[in-house]
Amino acid sequence: MTLERWQEIVGMIKDNFGILDQRQEDLPEEDGEGTVEIVEFKGPLGLMRLEYVTRPLVLGKKTFGSKRIGSQATVEYQYSDTEKTHKLTIFKYDQASDTWTEMEKDKSEMFF
Repeated sequence: MTLERWQEIVGMIKDNFGILDQRQEDLPEEDGEGTVEIVEFKGPLGLMRLEYVTRPLVLGKKTFGSKRIGSQATVEYQYSDTEKTHKLTIFKYDQASDTWTEMEKDKSEMFF
């Protein structure tokens, strides 16, 4: 998913459905200090949410630990300063359980 395609999708949502909420949040440092853009709207299946996550590209990871009983292993990730990864996730609001449930890829592709 590219930034241009994301902007096209948000534009289509504005034109066809109208946006109920649009915001941007920062991810915690342990997730690579990325951002997530959230768009909520009333779609064909009810209340829906799109999350567009931008994170630095993971270049590698190092695992530190020992072979002693009870010791913990830690993982250190190396992130790129210039390259980013992007991911789009689609959620549908489930009124029965009062939670957002992620839609399966096959079902979400029919909209975009």
